[in-house]
This record gives sequence, C-alpha cells and structure tokens, in this order.
Amino acid sequence: MNIKCHSKNDPNKIAIIGAGGVGATTAYALMIEGIASEITLIDINKERAEGEAMDLNHGASFVKPVEVYAGDYSDCAEANIIIITAGANQQPDETRLDLVKKNTEIFKKIIPEITKYNQDAILLVVTNPVDILTYVTLKLSGFPKERVIGSGTVLDSSRFRSLISRNCGIAASNVHGYIIGEHGDSEVPVWSLTNIAGTKIDEYCPICDTDCPTNNRDEIAHKVKDAAYEIIKRKGSTFYAVALAVARIVRAIIRDENAILTVSSLMKGQYGIDDICLSLPTIVNNSGIGKVLDLPLNNEEKEKFVNSAVTLKETAKSLDL
Repeated sequence: MNIKCHSKNDPNKIAIIGAGGVGATTAYALMIEGIASEITLIDINKERAEGEAMDLNHGASFVKPVEVYAGDYSDCAEANIIIITAGANQQPDETRLDLVKKNTEIFKKIIPEITKYNQDAILLVVTNPVDILTYVTLKLSGFPKERVIGSGTVLDSSRFRSLISRNCGIAASNVHGYIIGEHGDSEVPVWSLTNIAGTKIDEYCPICDTDCPTNNRDEIAHKVKDAAYEIIKRKGSTFYAVALAVARIVRAIIRDENAILTVSSLMKGQYGIDDICLSLPTIVNNSGIGKVLDLPLNNEEKEKFVNSAVTLKETAKSLDL
C-alpha cells in the first residue's frame, strides 16, 4: 500500500505527549501494530520517559523496526501525528469543571510548545475530559478542524459492541453499533441503528436464542457509561483498551483507510449543533477528519445528543480561551 501524507512530515513518525500509563501503553500498542517507524515520548518527568523508552526498546527484536526514544518538544518536528495524553487525573471530590479548568491550564502550556515546532501535524487528544480538551486544542493551536481529533467515543463504542456480543453470544466483529455525543456521563447509545450481521437489533432479538430481560438495553448502556469508574475502582486507572483505541485511530490515519470511527471533532451544524467538539461516526483518513456523518437518529437519540452538546458548550464558555 502506498502511504500518503497530508504534509511534508514523516508519515510514520509519531510523538506522544505524556509518558504515563496511557501514553506509554499507547507507544507499546503502536509498536505491536508495526505502523510507526519512529515514536518519541515527551514528558515533564524526563526520567520516566527515558525509562519507558528503554523498556520498549528492549523488545525491539520482536516487532517491526521502530525507533523509540525520550525527547522534548523540539522532537515534535516532522511528526505526522502528535498524541496528547498529558494532564491531571480527577481527584476524589473534584468536580468535572475543576478538572477541565486544571487541564486547560496545562494545555495552554503544551499546545504552544507543539506548534512552535510543528504546524502540519494531526493533533490527537486523549486527555480527559476529551471533548472539551479537543475544543481547547483546536482554539489554542489554530489548526484546521480536520487536523484536531479527540479519541472521543471510539472506546465506548467498542465497549458497547463487546457487551452486546457477550449478551448475544456472537463475535464482537459481527456487531455494528455506536456510542455518540460526549465521552462521559451524557453519552448516547444509538440503539436504532445497531445491527448484527446486517439485521437491526430489534429484528435480531426475536430470532436470538438468548432469553434477555426486558431492561437489558438500559443495563448495557449503564455498563458502558460506567466502565471506566468500575475499572478505576478496582485497579486505579484505565490504559490498555484506551491505548488500543488510540492505535486504531492512528492506523486509520497512517494507512489512509477512510475508516468510520466515532472520534470527537468540531461540530458544524450536525443536528443543529456547532462550535463544540463531540463524537459522531466519522470518516478518518490521512487528512485526519474526512467527513462527519449525519446518521438517521430517532427523535430520542437526537434529543439526547443535543442535550449533551448544550452541557459541554456551557462548560466551554466558562473557560478563558
């Protein structure tokens, strides 16, 4: 396959800002994928980044050739994709708005350092709250909307498909369904378009051998929404599945796949929403955002999506951007 690049940058060079659990595991997932020729880890704790790079390099003989090293912001130069995982984690009794403001201040330091060395990369935001911080990154960077992407509900959609597959006893790859809106408490499961092997879920259920309780959909949606909380309660943080989701987005960009993924990007009139970043099924290719798709949602799903947007816009207005 011919790998094309949207700019003069190295199409296979990736910079990761933040070498914590998510950043380091993302580097590991990218190594396993074999799609990057160069990965630089940049962290305020340089020793941590050096240690992660050393650890990853010790497995170099088991994967395709890749150079992994600890760098600084100048190493963002010529990177095709810059993944941002740095930021503060939410503390007990800390409000979501407090976290947004704290991470916005961190991003006000990070984004200018990135753009000082690279004006052509695709910026992929992973730090939470990801939708607001994708919007913050867009405003601070001045980049075109196509080149500022949030990891959005890509992982939520995978969780959704996984839970449906377990419930129905079929492979997750045969389940097609999306979580849209905010990556968070107001996310929206799109049941009206969920299908198994091309059959809408409403039509599949009567021919399924599984005896599902009537409230099963609510239970699945609740488990998807609260998945991170449950994992954090048990092990302190989430990073494996997040890293796999990020690697999937990176693969779609580098290989120019035109893959449909529920990444977060700037809304431009979808369902009457604009000037905020949210997740909708989106064509992702080597330009970043190819096209955001307007799906035929039912009225309840549209209403929930709009409500999700209103809440996020109110939060965005409180920030000094």
